[in-house]
Amino acid sequence: MALVRAARSSLRRSGGATGNYASERNIFYEGISPLRHPSPVFENAAAGFNSSYIPSMRMINQLCLGNRGMKFTPQYHAQAQMVEVSDSEHESFKYPTLEATKHGEKPRVVVLGSGWAACRFLKGIDTKLYDVVCIAPRNHMVFTPLLASTCVGTLEFRSVAEPVSQIQKALAKDPNSYFFLASCTGVDADKHEVYCETVGDRGVSDEPYRFKVAYDKLVIASGAEPLTFGIKGVQEHAFFLREVQHAQEIRKKLLMNLMLSETPGISEEEKERLLHCVVIGGGPTGVEFSGELSDFIMRDVRQRYAHVKNYIHVTLIEANEILSSFDVGLREYATKHLTKVGVRLVRGVVKEVHADKIVLSDGSDVPYGLLVWSTGVGPSEFVKSLNLPKSPGGRVGIDEWLRVPSVEDVFALGDCAGFLEQTGKPVLPALAQVAERQGKYLVKVFNNIGKQNGGKALSAKDISLGDPFVYKHLGSMATVGRYKALVDLRQSKSEKGVSLAGFVSWFIWRSAYLTRVISWRNRFYVAMNWGTTLVFGRDNTKIG
Repeated sequence: MALVRAARSSLRRSGGATGNYASERNIFYEGISPLRHPSPVFENAAAGFNSSYIPSMRMINQLCLGNRGMKFTPQYHAQAQMVEVSDSEHESFKYPTLEATKHGEKPRVVVLGSGWAACRFLKGIDTKLYDVVCIAPRNHMVFTPLLASTCVGTLEFRSVAEPVSQIQKALAKDPNSYFFLASCTGVDADKHEVYCETVGDRGVSDEPYRFKVAYDKLVIASGAEPLTFGIKGVQEHAFFLREVQHAQEIRKKLLMNLMLSETPGISEEEKERLLHCVVIGGGPTGVEFSGELSDFIMRDVRQRYAHVKNYIHVTLIEANEILSSFDVGLREYATKHLTKVGVRLVRGVVKEVHADKIVLSDGSDVPYGLLVWSTGVGPSEFVKSLNLPKSPGGRVGIDEWLRVPSVEDVFALGDCAGFLEQTGKPVLPALAQVAERQGKYLVKVFNNIGKQNGGKALSAKDISLGDPFVYKHLGSMATVGRYKALVDLRQSKSEKGVSLAGFVSWFIWRSAYLTRVISWRNRFYVAMNWGTTLVFGRDNTKIG
């Protein structure tokens, strides 16, 4: 057993109002006021502490956060990576901790993520039965089907972002429910704890603040990351389209290139490069963004950037066929329509990405000014790091009730989860409707468990979870620009069903997504944005 010298700290934390940053480390917790702590803290080494999830520590501070009845044990800062440590090197260190629930308290459900699956679960969970803690690197849900529209000013960004605390109001109001703006870095299923570190703007703090949260039940819904297939230069030079921040960056880059191209002295070749927008990936996101971009060019660019209107164009590159999950007739319609509105369709595979061009596998170069990468999603680094069974494709493995079968009280859903091979079920596609319906199903499971007093840790072993989860595909929709869209209501590619294309489909597409927007506030925003865009055109103001 290793011995650890006592660490001494004389740091002081000044008090502040709810939602402020602690002066020493600039740490934010929703609804928690930082209080002063006494000076030197001493900790001695002790055997038996599992440090496989807690790497070497560098600093101790004792922080007591009592505004909402929450006490934290002393803090230690750790290196970013997780390392395995032998038993002889175990050290007794303590993270600031949201401690385990006590007898007489409601069981605590910890939810990792704020995407479709997590937010549908949060919306329906019975907070009379459970306290809820949500841990996510963003404090809002993104309505992804309309995200492409924000890139060109058809919609404003706030129209597609719904605060998590509005979806589940207990996170803002209940004394033992919290939202933490943080990323989970590890899970200790034996101790029923998750390890986290805060996220924030650069410059807010010199290093992340680390803490741990005890849970009775854990729901992993941390989502997925864009697939780059290890292609050199994608991370450095391409824009993804998964978050509001991505859409803001795309819009800023697009408008910047339009304005730069009008600068005196810019060569013809450079103008063509700056105004060449390349989209990689012919799935629904890539096609919808290409359609929105062509609309923006046809209506707004030609009116407001007349000097360069003949230079701007869009290229969509796909290795196979665009919209491969749609009906053949709809794919043909989309191909003809996109070509008609000026989108150049290229079949090819990207080999390498440079700052001003991409190189295809056939050796040809494609210069670009804006590159949007939309080739699907895969497991995140966090999911890959978890010592849990994996489904085909590397997602967290689950059974028919969305449980992680090798550990107690852990569930997973959404893009980060997939059925294990032994279930005999295929891994479901990373779609919003899959995640939403899994979240809705898990709400029923949890509320049933809670009503039978099985919410506490290790107390639901003998409780029936009811019928297993069954997914039925409701169909797919995609807009292709110029008031045209595709609606495919088949339940699978091999089955027959209703398929529509054209203006009627576009009306169905807009109506369906307007009703799916979570809050009435955002429905109003979306409807107003669509109306003002129709009358006045898109907003092309560059801010920032």
